[in-house]
Amino acid sequence: MKFGVVQFPGSNCDDDAYHAIGSVIGQPVEFIWHQSEKVSGFDAIILPGGFAYGDYLRTGAIARFSPVMKAVDRFAHSGGLVLGICNGFQILLEAGLLPGAMMRNKGLRYLCRQVHIRVECTDTPFTCAAQRGQVLMAPIAHNDGNYFCEPATLAELERNDQIIFRYVAPDGHDAAENDREANPNGSLAAIAGICNRERNVVGLMPHPERAVESPLGSADGLVVFRSMVASLARRASVPA
Repeated sequence: MKFGVVQFPGSNCDDDAYHAIGSVIGQPVEFIWHQSEKVSGFDAIILPGGFAYGDYLRTGAIARFSPVMKAVDRFAHSGGLVLGICNGFQILLEAGLLPGAMMRNKGLRYLCRQVHIRVECTDTPFTCAAQRGQVLMAPIAHNDGNYFCEPATLAELERNDQIIFRYVAPDGHDAAENDREANPNGSLAAIAGICNRERNVVGLMPHPERAVESPLGSADGLVVFRSMVASLARRASVPA
């Protein structure tokens, strides 16, 4: 199996994702420049966190027009695994690969700290190695992480079990309304991550790639990447 990490001008978590896959998980990984028009030869694509050019207009609004995103769109529609982290999540929203939008954090401040998220579904290639209800600790680092969607879209996300991660209290209990500790950016329904209906595209605001080694404060993010590896391994073992 082979992972690709897309690099946009301004990306600053691309090396973190590359390290998590190549050095910690021990899987082949390559960088993909945003001007690339093909992503052939890869089994999973990661849109990393950090920043992307044009974010001063609206996060992900310009990066979504990069040539590579047309290739990522084709890759996703063919069943390939796509993981968007933080800015990558925002780009997936702008590109229409995931529903909803990101607004400024409720407190209108940049946030950079550890948070707790609960695994809501384990029937995705990104959470199959986790347990339903498992609480993960991972850092956030964003200014525009307040997830929002229309009531009809939220109802659809709930109905289809597309809400994959929720911000919660450290003990796993739901965040109370206006609880800035448990739901730091004020996201609708405390949503921290969602998937598409086909379940092969996931976006989340917390950074699992920054939580893959205990000295970093948490290794809980490993469950996301181990899930991807396990899912791809199963795909490879099933005859076409």
